[in-house]
Amino acid sequence: MLNSSLKELAAMLAGKQISSVELAGEFLRRIKALNPVYNAFVTLAEEETLKQAQAADEMIAAGRGQPLTGVPVAHKDIFCANGWRTTAGSRMLGNFVAPYDAHVIERFRQAGTVNLGKTNMDEFAMGSSNENSHFGPVKNPWDVRAVPGGSSGGSACAVAARMAPAATGTDTGGSIRQPAALTGISGIKPTYGLVSRYGMVAFASSLDQGGPMAKSAEDLSLLLNVMVGFDPRDSTSLQREAEDYGRDLERPLAGLRIGLPREYFAAGLSTDVERAVQAAIGEYRRLGAQTVEVTLPNTRLSIPVYYVLAPAEASSNLSRYDGVRYGYRAPEYRDLADMYQKSRAQGFGPEVKRRIMIGTYVLSHGYYDAYYLQAQKLRRLIARDFSEAFKHCDVIMGPTSPTTAFNLGEKSSDPVQMYLSDIYTIAVNLAGLPGMSIPAGVGDDGRPVGLQIIGNYFSEAKMLNVAHRYQQATDWHARMPEGAKAGG
Repeated sequence: MLNSSLKELAAMLAGKQISSVELAGEFLRRIKALNPVYNAFVTLAEEETLKQAQAADEMIAAGRGQPLTGVPVAHKDIFCANGWRTTAGSRMLGNFVAPYDAHVIERFRQAGTVNLGKTNMDEFAMGSSNENSHFGPVKNPWDVRAVPGGSSGGSACAVAARMAPAATGTDTGGSIRQPAALTGISGIKPTYGLVSRYGMVAFASSLDQGGPMAKSAEDLSLLLNVMVGFDPRDSTSLQREAEDYGRDLERPLAGLRIGLPREYFAAGLSTDVERAVQAAIGEYRRLGAQTVEVTLPNTRLSIPVYYVLAPAEASSNLSRYDGVRYGYRAPEYRDLADMYQKSRAQGFGPEVKRRIMIGTYVLSHGYYDAYYLQAQKLRRLIARDFSEAFKHCDVIMGPTSPTTAFNLGEKSSDPVQMYLSDIYTIAVNLAGLPGMSIPAGVGDDGRPVGLQIIGNYFSEAKMLNVAHRYQQATDWHARMPEGAKAGG
């Protein structure tokens, strides 16, 4: 059952082979057994979870079940869920109980899924290793000495360790794809605007995008069908006709043109990761696809551009946490200004403070034109590179991360080295494109390698088809970490 697909779990529920209450109980038992080791979940509410499962069983019995009714799903602790503690991995929101549902949570409730719990994450989604959480680092189930990636590391770990059959995540610069790659699961960041940001704790509003994480592309298609939808409460939400993201899963790949950016296979890419990625591309050729070389010349600028724009937006978004209305307030202060200062100094962690300071600096008088406006211009050039590349190919492929999972603490003292972990993912967010990562082998250290698939705008169904056909021919997505097997 632990390796069952979402479709298989749904069939078991519909066929009364298992109840939603029994299924949720099974995953809750695994969470209790494994979470003390991996620290993937920060909030559980067993009574509420089982109550939702009971309601799902009643929906199924009444013939009102939908494709995912009764299936348990874990949610990144950046999505507000009514009555659930929602911390965004920060002391600042350590005791905040959301009074409403995020649009994503609303849609999962309407679909009849069961909330298994809230997963650990880098504070306010700022990080690439899940070491920035106020609640401690998440461990990689493939090797507890390693990071699971970030910021959606808790969700990635939960799926990889089979503590949840699926989970939600968010991706601002690679935070779904990079942890998916490092933990050997599948994850997709949709086109910007397809998934509503309403009720999702904001980091960088022009980059943040919610998406699903699961074992396979087929599972992702079912989850994406639930998550995507217009929301008038989000000004960036796109109003498009609903589509079935799994409609093309079985389409043959004959004639598919895969673009291979020369910049993704240059200095900085580890040998073992390149070997695994090239083997995956070779499998695609056997499946009938053809490869063409493309160029994304401004890829090297994506990290400096991102680390001007994202902190600038963060400094604005995080100004709301002042100790007045909600969130952490310093216990002792002299006056209002002192309360602001101490609440923010005590409530935010080091990485969040670093990015607020950078963001405030680049938006300040005298530097706005030199940094922020320049970064916006370069962002347009990066998006234009992709537009040119897609004239010659249907999808772009390459590594998701330049290395396999690095060890806990290995890059904590060197922010620049940490930022370079996202060199292949950030440009996709800057351009607003969809991107995904699927398992494609292991490195010399036995840790997973991810293959990144990038599509043109609104090409999620095509990307899922490309990923699914590969997963029909390989079994990397079905492999389970040895440590997780001990959880029963």
